Order: sequence, then structure tokens, then C-alpha cells
Amino acid sequence: MKGGNGGQQLQELQKQLEAIDAEVEKIEEEIDNLETEHDEIDEAIEALDTLESGSTVQVPLGGDAYLRAEIQDADEVIVSLGGGYAAEQDQESAVDSLEHKQDSIEDTIEELEVEIEELEDETEDLEKQAQAIQQRMQQQQQQQMSKMQQMQDGDGDE
Repeated sequence: MKGGNGGQQLQELQKQLEAIDAEVEKIEEEIDNLETEHDEIDEAIEALDTLESGSTVQVPLGGDAYLRAEIQDADEVIVSLGGGYAAEQDQESAVDSLEHKQDSIEDTIEELEVEIEELEDETEDLEKQAQAIQQRMQQQQQQQMSKMQQMQDGDGDE
């Protein structure tokens, strides 16, 4: 970043910092969504572990409306496989599938957290560059002021 206008360099660094902040915010939102999904899977696993055939449950219909229903066979669970596909599984297999989903979510969250750390490191580097530019600009201003002072002092001698 040598040469050029220090002010322009600072503006460019500011734009980069803002872009990184936006990316971090987006990743944090994605992590929040994944954590919510993880919690929902926890609830599903807990329900599968406690429900039995003949149990009465409330089935969400949407729009905050529920319907009471009786479970006919707790060993017939339909689990989403992703990509719009689902499969009927017995209770134990369904729990295994859900736990596998949770493991995958945890791995993804860890990867995203590493990405955030890398972006934060990049932010630190950019902030250090900005500080260096500001210091250089201040030194240049001080040198100019000093030269102007010397010129004024020199003019007064004549």
C-alpha cells in the first residue's frame, strides 16, 4: 500500500472492514439457525424416546393451530433425509438418523466458527494497516507543520 493517497487507502480499508463485518454477521445468523435446528432435533429425539403407541400428542397444523392425535404405532417414524426425501424408519433407526444429523450440524457450526476466527484475524490485520496509515499521515502533517514553522521563522530573520 505504498504511494497513493492515505485517505483513499483508509477508505478502502474501511470498505473491506465493513464487508468482513457483514460476512461475520451472516455467518453468525447461520450458526443461530443451525443451533435452533439442533435444539429441535433434541426435542424430536426426546419425544421418540418417551412416546409409546397409544400416546396422545398435539400435532401442529400451522398458524399456531394444533390437533390432538393418538399415536397408532410409535415404531413407524418418517424422517427427512434431506433434498426433499423422507424415509419410514423404526424408532431406533430414526433416533440414529437424527443423532447423525446433529453430528453434521455440530461439524458445520465448528467450521463456521473457524471461518469467523479467520475473518476476525483479517479484521485485526486491516485495523493495524489503518493505524499505520493514520500514523504515517500524522507524521507527514507534523513534518509539514514543522517546515512551515521553519519557513516562518526564516522569514522573520530578514
